[in-house]
Amino acid sequence: MVIQPPPVEDSDDYATRLRAGLQDLWREVLLRRAPRVAGDLDAGRAIAIPRDNGAVPYLQAFNIWFQLLRIADDNAAMRERRKAETDLGAASVPGSFAKVREELGAAGLSGGQGGLVVGPTLTAHPTEAKRVTVLEIHRRIYRTLVALETQRWTPRERAQLTDDLQSEIDLLWMTGELRLERPTLSDEIEWGIQFFRDSIFDTIPILYDRYVAAGFAPETIPAIRFHSWIGGDRDGNPNVTTKATAEAMARNRAATLEKYSAVLLDAAARISISSSIVTLPPEDRIALEALVAETTGGQGRNPGEIFRQALTVIRDRIEAMREGRSGYRDVNEFIGDLKLVEQGLESIGAEHLSHRHVRPIRWQAQSFGFRMAVLDVRQNSTVTTDVLSEIWSRDGATAPDYGSVDWSARLRAELASQSLQEIDPATLSDQGAELISLLRLMRDTRESVDREAVGPFILSMTRSTDDLLGVYLLARYAGFGAETLDLRVVPLFETIADLRAAPGILADFLDVPLARRSIRKSGGDRLEVMLGYSDSNKDGGFLCSTWELEKAQRGILRTLANYGLTPAYFHGRGGSVSRGGAPTERAIAAQPPGTVAGQMRITEQGEVVSAKYANRGSALNSLEVLASSVLLHSAGGRKAAVMPEFDDALEGLAGMSQTAYSTLLHRPGFVEYFQQASPVEELAMLKIGSRPARRFGAKSLADLRAIPWVFAWSQNRHLITGWYGFGTAIGSFRKIRGRDGDELLARMFQKSPLFQLMVDEVEKSLFQADMEIATRYASLVEDAAIRSAILDDIQSEYRRSTQAVLWLTQTDTLALRFPNMRERFDRLRAPMLDIHALQVDLLREVRSQGAPKLSVPLLQTMNCIATGLGWTG
Repeated sequence: MVIQPPPVEDSDDYATRLRAGLQDLWREVLLRRAPRVAGDLDAGRAIAIPRDNGAVPYLQAFNIWFQLLRIADDNAAMRERRKAETDLGAASVPGSFAKVREELGAAGLSGGQGGLVVGPTLTAHPTEAKRVTVLEIHRRIYRTLVALETQRWTPRERAQLTDDLQSEIDLLWMTGELRLERPTLSDEIEWGIQFFRDSIFDTIPILYDRYVAAGFAPETIPAIRFHSWIGGDRDGNPNVTTKATAEAMARNRAATLEKYSAVLLDAAARISISSSIVTLPPEDRIALEALVAETTGGQGRNPGEIFRQALTVIRDRIEAMREGRSGYRDVNEFIGDLKLVEQGLESIGAEHLSHRHVRPIRWQAQSFGFRMAVLDVRQNSTVTTDVLSEIWSRDGATAPDYGSVDWSARLRAELASQSLQEIDPATLSDQGAELISLLRLMRDTRESVDREAVGPFILSMTRSTDDLLGVYLLARYAGFGAETLDLRVVPLFETIADLRAAPGILADFLDVPLARRSIRKSGGDRLEVMLGYSDSNKDGGFLCSTWELEKAQRGILRTLANYGLTPAYFHGRGGSVSRGGAPTERAIAAQPPGTVAGQMRITEQGEVVSAKYANRGSALNSLEVLASSVLLHSAGGRKAAVMPEFDDALEGLAGMSQTAYSTLLHRPGFVEYFQQASPVEELAMLKIGSRPARRFGAKSLADLRAIPWVFAWSQNRHLITGWYGFGTAIGSFRKIRGRDGDELLARMFQKSPLFQLMVDEVEKSLFQADMEIATRYASLVEDAAIRSAILDDIQSEYRRSTQAVLWLTQTDTLALRFPNMRERFDRLRAPMLDIHALQVDLLREVRSQGAPKLSVPLLQTMNCIATGLGWTG
């Protein structure tokens, strides 16, 4: 079987033909590796997966097929974007810089004024079930599909490419998707670096070229500043130590210098301009000669080729840094040398060589500096509070109670003291010594190595002003000084209560002179604030969480304005709807007016990282949509006025939704239902991350991380985290408000980007949920009364929510407005049904054995379901 090129005119059935071709190759692999599975598939009957170890090849086959479908979809989407640009121009591509330029022009706005900062942040949350080796095979399959699109191959060459493709699918089979050992933190660090090394680093110049090609000035290119939590996020993960954080920074630095060395070597090899043929203007010649003279022997190499000499000298300095010798003091020196080469090339009319080979390196340096990503540090407020209490309790003293007046008074008194003594970590417990050592590492890195290598200290579960001030005091104990602290502390507001309290917490924080001085020193007029989507959803349900996040942003914006500051929001989103997952362009367009203001950071978590950044095409599109959406919102291209009547309605809807959601969670037996009707307890066997599933080893529902919470409700297809409470809220609102309420909701659906986004994401969640499958999982609940009561509640609310969505959208079937998603799920529906049924049987069997026992088929069902849905959490 040979995959044929698409016809010259292309067609809408490209994806269909591509899937058919991949399916044929997949079947050929199965005939060789699992003939029984292939025979059952070829028989055209419903597949009955065996209920023992015989299930393994069936599950492996389906998992590979789900992976191939997603790769095919990515390839087809990329091809569709290219075709649209070819046929109709770049402005026809949604989310492109050219499209935004056109929209801003039509609105009489300019945009492109500079100062735009976009910060994708890669995290190591345990939501990526695929191994690095598998991801690399996926990348090669994608590249082969791209190669097969071209018309130039001979039949023999096309057959060879098709054979290569089949060989990669065969390799997927022989490699296997399950991790046999839990990945170490070093594994996770390398997992993150591979995306930068293989796609992101090379994508940045292409992204900036698109920005310039759209008509924006080169000097206003957006600053893409990648951050990472991999190796810095220690919230509940005992594996992340100060040593591990130092290792992560060192590996980021080494990988970046390696990339610079390679691209500089390539540029020097290509720019072979002879001074005997082309004469440089004197000022440019003198500048380049001075650069070459900075390195011993620089003038002796490639005589008469000043550009090659200059680039070789620049590379020598990078190589010196790789070897631990002196090179560039900071990235600005590196950028300055590259600019000298650019100016020299442009002075002789060689702009194309400059733009093709040197400017991309400068743009990469502007984005990455001497690290692939700025490493953020995150810790939980309970840890920082415990360490403070320990320090105050030394030598037999009694520390005040946290939250008391005495606690606050001592905290502020010590912060104001000019004679506070630095703490020796050796005098503290392991936890205390670790935290003080971490702060010292942050201080020393900023002062002696690279100011931008380490990012802010993100404080999880920020509950009060004292929590933020506590980090400052710990920094002083670590030797940060007294008048101002060169440390950015970023509050992370996660629960509903904390989101509501956020404006007041920040106002009290800014009333402390040390805090104001330190913020001005490190952030100018910007204060970074992180918003948690996962825990707020777990706390209050989807509708309530979304509204509280909106209100918190507005309230923080007003509060900071009183201090002459602007918030820089950091959105802690995930892949699934219940963790803030939504189309990037739509999600940013729905942000409150004034809250983007040229800067935005977002988390890219687990499987979202591989979906967006596994290959250059996807990475380029993802980054362009993100940056262009921030640009459009900041320039006022989609300004939605605040409507008080809409706000009042959303306040009521959120309250009613939260009440329904909270009532379910507090029903007698709910925890028992959750634990038995889902694979949450067995999740620990699926070795998909170095982080424990629970914080601090506790066993309560409140302490369960939001990721396994979502994972479990996804695996059993209840998906209550994406829709529960919506139907009750809409139904109650219509009943109370009557016809006026109906008209108001209809207007909101037409005019409110936020409400539109809510309805869209609830509808998608309802479509992806499956009450037939949910009932199968409910059969695992041993107590019949609990099973019946909880399941009845969920099914009733599902019906109410479905009716509410259909009434709002004026349709009679869910997800008709999302044909691509509907089509993809319809393709998966039959095999997924049997995989879920098998998982239920395996859960029942494993649990009947008493102590948890490793079951490869059970782990495979988790992987299959996660791959089919497109997320784990």
